[in-house]
Amino acid sequence: MIEIDDRQYKTPLFDALVNLAQSRKVSFHTPGHKSGKGIATRFVKFVGPKIFSIDLTTLDEVDSLQKPIGVIKEAQELAAMAYGADASFFLINGTTAGNHAMVISVCDPGDKIIVARNAHKSVLTGLIFTGATPVFINPKVDKTLKLTMNVTFDDVKEVIDENPDAKAIYLTSPNYYGITADLERIIPYAHKRGIITLIDEAHGPHLKFHPELPTSALEAGADLCVQSTHKIIGGMTQSSMLHARKERVNINTLRNILKMVQSTSPSYILMASLDLARMQMATEGNKLLSRALELARKARKRINRIKGLSCFGVEILEEGEMGGLDETKLTITVKELGLSGYQVSQMLNHRFDIQVEMADPFHILVIVSIGDRQDHLDRLVKALRTIASENQGKESGPLDKFKLPIFKSRISLTPREAFFRKYRNVKIEKSAGEISSEIVTVYPPGIPILIPGETITPEIRDYLIEISGFGATIDGLPVDDNSMISVLK
Repeated sequence: MIEIDDRQYKTPLFDALVNLAQSRKVSFHTPGHKSGKGIATRFVKFVGPKIFSIDLTTLDEVDSLQKPIGVIKEAQELAAMAYGADASFFLINGTTAGNHAMVISVCDPGDKIIVARNAHKSVLTGLIFTGATPVFINPKVDKTLKLTMNVTFDDVKEVIDENPDAKAIYLTSPNYYGITADLERIIPYAHKRGIITLIDEAHGPHLKFHPELPTSALEAGADLCVQSTHKIIGGMTQSSMLHARKERVNINTLRNILKMVQSTSPSYILMASLDLARMQMATEGNKLLSRALELARKARKRINRIKGLSCFGVEILEEGEMGGLDETKLTITVKELGLSGYQVSQMLNHRFDIQVEMADPFHILVIVSIGDRQDHLDRLVKALRTIASENQGKESGPLDKFKLPIFKSRISLTPREAFFRKYRNVKIEKSAGEISSEIVTVYPPGIPILIPGETITPEIRDYLIEISGFGATIDGLPVDDNSMISVLK
């Protein structure tokens, strides 16, 4: 029996918003729609009028995110209590703002920071803001699945030992596929060497609340971590949280930086959703996540019985180099059908009205959350069964030759130095040997293929050309047809 702290049933910010809305005070302040009275009729008809009554600005009754002293302060303290942090902060610019704040709060210009090469692009933009110098660690690649796993303890230890002057280390755990790094070994070792640990836990806001999920970053001892509450649990899109421990991080500095990277006109609707999402996880998380895990595990077994498809589970961790697997993520390998993940994603969307989270050349990714039902998974399995039966025995074609890039980062300049240099555009085919001036990513998941200051290798050039041919969305190229790339003059 899990004991629940009665204080976690409280939702101070949401309650304050409702009370103010019900008071029917006359508004001569922003927002200009005045509780929905100025909103376009079509919008009101579709979403209903009540939502606009809590779309407010900074007022005495509902506190201020820039300097919380009332209900926002109380709501953030409840979040810190629920997650085991010394301080927690609501983010209304998404986890991107949290990544920026974490990097800026611990790194000065010129500081060295160890960064996993599967970091989100927002981590790299944080480096551009600070002028810190990255030292990259490559995550392990599963050559059979053709899938990027996560960094290993041995690789992290080697890079830390080679860079004793590093100020911090920045890891992504779990990654997009739900695979966590072995934080319970990595974080204590980093601390032993005097290194601050920053974790992008965008896909892990639920880990703390179920014993069958991997260990969360804070439970493993992280100094700072950021979570996308909207990605996995009950926050609205763009709402996230940043959690901090004070032993190695100056929380006042972090608080001041958050004022710089967040809007001074925050959405109270988004903040209310964070207040409620925390309450829901703290009081019902175990029950809700048990159901999501059960749905995902049953679906995984059914998918693995479909000829031509496979969906890995915890057996992928047998070598012991990874930390764990969030089983609510279903990574479905489709390459045996002679189809790319992008093609299967399009088929599911246009033929079966099913939208997946992400596709890559070999897989599709499905997130099973607390909002899913059995009939949702039934539809998915039925559609996959149909697609598989129609594509048995097809030739793989270009998929057979396609390889994931092995990053051998050659950094000529820091990301900041390169970003502010003059640039020119060249054909991707002729870009090998040039130095990238932009962050180039395949999106989702937004992991950089190139960063400013990095030399474009023939392998990366070929990868960009090939993945564009599969239909991937490439962000950071100067023209829509993916034919050009920006490089330093």
